[in-house]
Amino acid sequence: MESSRREILKIFGISALALSTQPVLDAFTAEQAESGAESEPTTKRGGNALKAEQWAMVIDTRKFESLEDIEPIVEACHTIHNVPNLENKRHEIKWIWETEYKHAFPMKSGRFTDEQLEHAPILVLCNHCENPPCVRVCPTQATFKRAADGIVLMDFHRCIGCRFCMAACPFGARSFNFRNPRPFIVERNDKFPTRMKGVVEKCNFCAERLAVGQMPACVEASEGKMIFGDLFDPESEVRELIKTNYTIRRKQALGTEPAVYYIV
Repeated sequence: MESSRREILKIFGISALALSTQPVLDAFTAEQAESGAESEPTTKRGGNALKAEQWAMVIDTRKFESLEDIEPIVEACHTIHNVPNLENKRHEIKWIWETEYKHAFPMKSGRFTDEQLEHAPILVLCNHCENPPCVRVCPTQATFKRAADGIVLMDFHRCIGCRFCMAACPFGARSFNFRNPRPFIVERNDKFPTRMKGVVEKCNFCAERLAVGQMPACVEASEGKMIFGDLFDPESEVRELIKTNYTIRRKQALGTEPAVYYIV
């Protein structure tokens, strides 16, 4: 008899727990649906996907003369990735942006740097390093390096906003959503997930476009100023450019092996 009572009470206890947690689960599911985030990376590989052992980019700084050359590239990237337009610089979200040579390459800048190069607009973004320190410090694997092609990606759903990855990145290539970014998206792209407050984000080398056979948006918008390809393919265009031009990388001495090269 006592055993039967215990079984009945156990059933009632489990039912009560289920009823109490269901609203929380429903709210969590609704939040996921609203954000468009998934528990796994959003890109999928299909038959038309562009593939590489290690994707890399070459940026020809000689072809950038003014900010007018930069703006269409930044706009193309930020528009398709739902990057919010925040006026407060402290809250600004950036995937790709312009900076001065001395800030991009502090270890290669000096008093006698070529004046034209010194004042040229330099495009900077996540370097998708071969040895990314951001990946090593992430406690939830929200940031990870894809083994198939070397792209360093973000899983927005797993990000807990600890910002360890931001502290570890020596290039300042990550942004943190201090506020809900969605009201500040000028033109929303429903094919790419929006983020939420408390989440880190950055350039993803347009992994979602590569998955359907398209080049990164910034590369297309650059009209030949930026070249994208397989770094480990000796016949690729990026390898040819690196071989036949003087190229530099950002903070190369740190050993992260950036996959973005600059012709200067």
